Amino acid sequence: MPDTEVISLATPLLVPMIEEGFIFDDISNAILRTYLSDQSLAGIQALILGCTHYPIIKNQIIKIFNFNLEVIDSARIVSVLLKEILERNKLLNETGKVKDQFYVSDYTPYFEKIAKMFFEGDINLKKADIWN
Repeated sequence: MPDTEVISLATPLLVPMIEEGFIFDDISNAILRTYLSDQSLAGIQALILGCTHYPIIKNQIIKIFNFNLEVIDSARIVSVLLKEILERNKLLNETGKVKDQFYVSDYTPYFEKIAKMFFEGDINLKKADIWN
């Protein structure tokens, strides 16, 4: 829409907060309330989750806005689009013969716990040195 205003807000504590397991508690609520009470967000109608970690705290965010806000999950949008591309190119693993593998740039046992919660089951995480 031509008259839509987009506002960006840096939230550098959210990823480490999630990866260290500070979710659904007083610490995460305090951090989220601090970020989301920023005056630049006053009166917003929608919020885009701009990181793959953020769906984990999506419900906390919605609650802070009294369930009165559209929250757009960019990770879900990207995954749906990727699935469509894989299907169209006949690259989707539908046989179940190949197990999913997830590569992460930084592995911690707690991150694995959070990832299992996010994917609702066991997953295979492998550390990949993407910086070299």
